[in-house]
Amino acid sequence: MPRGPKFVLIFAPEALGHLMVIERKYHRFLRKAIDEQLSYSPEHATRNRKPLERPAGFGATWELRCGPHNRFRVFYDVDASRLTVRILAVGAKEGHRLLIGGEEFEL
Repeated sequence: MPRGPKFVLIFAPEALGHLMVIERKYHRFLRKAIDEQLSYSPEHATRNRKPLERPAGFGATWELRCGPHNRFRVFYDVDASRLTVRILAVGAKEGHRLLIGGEEFEL
């Protein structure tokens, strides 16, 4: 089955900083999940990938949930004309709290 064109993944400097706050043992998993889920069809909604009802404060229009118990959140924006996906923020959900870069964030 054809997968379609491959998108280039671009990490915003802030998102790389957010990754540094997350335990190192999850970094490889997160990068693999981001590559597998967002390299092809990043605008195709799935159970763990959905458009945000309203853009997040950092400009993201999509959210990817991944990890054990969907603990991690990856917020991104897609430019289909340029075949790019900008990873804008990476966070971890702890109960009802979303922590991005070690700070609590509300959606």
